[in-house]
Amino acid sequence: MRHLRTFFMLALWALPAGGLLMAQPQEEAWEIEGLRDQSWVEWSINGTAIATNGVIVKYGGTVLTAEQATINQTNGEVTAQGQVRIEHDDMTWVGEHIVYNFKTHQMQAEQFRAGMPPVFIEGEGLHGELTNRAYAATNAYVTTDDIYNPAFKVRAKYIRVIPGKKILARHATLYLEGVPVFYFPIYSRNLGAHANNFNLMPGYRSIFGPYLLTSYTWFLNNELDGQWHTDYYERRGPGVGPTFNYHLGPWGDGTLKAYYLRDQDPSISATNHSISNSRERVYFSYLAMPATNLEIRSLVRYQGDSNIVREFFEGDYRQNPQPNTYLEVNKFWQNFSLDTYAQPRLNNFLETVERLPDVRLTGYRQELGASPFYYESQSSAGYYRRLFVETNGIGTGTNYEAARADTFHQILLPHTFFGWLNVTPRVGGRFTWYSEASGPGATTDEESRGVFNTGIEANFKASRLWPEFRSGLLQMEGLRHIIEPSVNYAFVPKPNVTPNQLPQFDYELPSLRLLPIDFPQYNNIDSIDSENTIRFALGNKIQTKRNGEVVNVANWSIYTDWNLHPRSNQSTFSDFYSDLTVRPRSWLVLESLARYHPEDGTFRMAAHSVTIEPSDRWSWSIGQFYLRDDLRPTPTALGIGNNLFTSVITYRLNENWGVRALQRFEASNGTMQEQAYTVYRDMRSWTAALTLRVLQNTTGPLDYTVAFTFSLKAFPRFGLGTDTGRPYTLLGG
Repeated sequence: MRHLRTFFMLALWALPAGGLLMAQPQEEAWEIEGLRDQSWVEWSINGTAIATNGVIVKYGGTVLTAEQATINQTNGEVTAQGQVRIEHDDMTWVGEHIVYNFKTHQMQAEQFRAGMPPVFIEGEGLHGELTNRAYAATNAYVTTDDIYNPAFKVRAKYIRVIPGKKILARHATLYLEGVPVFYFPIYSRNLGAHANNFNLMPGYRSIFGPYLLTSYTWFLNNELDGQWHTDYYERRGPGVGPTFNYHLGPWGDGTLKAYYLRDQDPSISATNHSISNSRERVYFSYLAMPATNLEIRSLVRYQGDSNIVREFFEGDYRQNPQPNTYLEVNKFWQNFSLDTYAQPRLNNFLETVERLPDVRLTGYRQELGASPFYYESQSSAGYYRRLFVETNGIGTGTNYEAARADTFHQILLPHTFFGWLNVTPRVGGRFTWYSEASGPGATTDEESRGVFNTGIEANFKASRLWPEFRSGLLQMEGLRHIIEPSVNYAFVPKPNVTPNQLPQFDYELPSLRLLPIDFPQYNNIDSIDSENTIRFALGNKIQTKRNGEVVNVANWSIYTDWNLHPRSNQSTFSDFYSDLTVRPRSWLVLESLARYHPEDGTFRMAAHSVTIEPSDRWSWSIGQFYLRDDLRPTPTALGIGNNLFTSVITYRLNENWGVRALQRFEASNGTMQEQAYTVYRDMRSWTAALTLRVLQNTTGPLDYTVAFTFSLKAFPRFGLGTDTGRPYTLLGG
């Protein structure tokens, strides 16, 4: 192949006039090469080149390839024919005959195709507008389907392309599989991933009647984008609201949502019949790092009544049924952090501990000079108000508030014996001051409490390796067993002030797992009482190599507490806990969480699941969650139990069709709590899903929902796998 470059020609011209060329400013270099061995480039003395049998031309960041081309280096114009391809401004232009100017970027073509994934264009009569670096074409269409005959396209008689930015069309028509379905007087679409688009979700639900959820997603610039929602529920009425997403670099990112619903029948699914017809919610989030090791985060979640999020925003409700509002500022240093946290109550139908504010200084575990001792601390101060649920102004009679200042300091002496046994004794103390509580529910006086604590923790890790072990059945190449026993002793003598003499702001809540026994991990400051406990734990791991990676074939932890001097609400031995995960094959996962009560020989909790995923064609996950009734008259009682069985199976029938089925069955009362069935259809450029769900609530009739969702693959409505973890998104929740 002959490689003839302009540099060689310029050198020849420079021989008779070298002084003149040296005095002129240097232009960008032209690069012209043949693509094949039989490629040929002929030069003329006036700087024009004619290339045949394949050529590539590069100049100023633009690359052109073609079968034939005439290149004028003086004015920058190239006339190219045969499989012409031009790459510039992250866009690719393709045609059989294109005239392109490398210097002015003017372009002309009778027919062309262009693309900046995921947006593609095809049309006729392309010509460039030199003043604003834009191109105009006629009889063109825009699509996100990268195939010869796209199923989804917007066709227009006139279209304007601003490379790297957007496409603007007039009198455009949306076609689906060749059928016109919508008309746009003006159609605009950003190039690249950030493109304005519509989303529609029609459906039917028993408590809504027929409904239509619509949203328009817009992108103003890199700093601001959002959505506008316009919904209509036949039995409930219209709902509207905007969403703004802002991205301000170090000054923060966040979201502002507002929604208003004029509800025609707010009591249809609510136990509180006093809900107003005007229902609203506001959501605001903010996260910023304006300086090194400085974080600011805030969350505001206001709702006009207790049920609007549960009914109309099921996804938000399932993630957090009790929304809180806060502002938090964190400053970090190498060994310390300062945290300021403010939490007011916006929703009076939720119990809240207001913190106005709570300031905490934390000293991380750090070495004390050159000594073997380590030090850690945590100190906080704030003003707190415990506000109970209010219903129609009732419930304020038990509210109380007080100030509190707390400081905790601890010394540790970690040491390793025999090269394998880690022992860490510790001793510490804390002092807490409470002001006299005020408010209608106040019962405590000003108090000063001192707490002494000590303890010791010991642990080690041992392992054995069998490198020659092989098992095709279990997909194991080599075997390693790791055992990690630990013992943690904690002693706290009875404080001079007991919890029932203190206002309870940070108190113990019901928990399915064991709480920490040492400070500062145990952070229920107002519930601190005497402690004389040994925690035993044993961890086991069996590891192997699969596909060159180390994986845990089995991971099993068991632990329990021995209360040497149990309090009135404690037994000598706590429940025994077991956490087990087994992966006998790469496609099979078995999980088990259990909580066994030794005194009466019963399981208080058991959660088991089996996940089978042998290929991308099908998967099946089944599970059970059992919780025994716990109706003890204590704040930490778990309440009414469950015996819930779940099953989720997904099956891909072929390239275009798939199905998914979900069931939740409550065995304690024989109720099928939830059934959801989805049929998926892949239509090349977009995907669709039809979902039927049936809910059996504890009160009221069956709740039926049918919803249809569709999404362009280029601009998916949901992230990959979203419907697996949150299937209610397919219903608009």
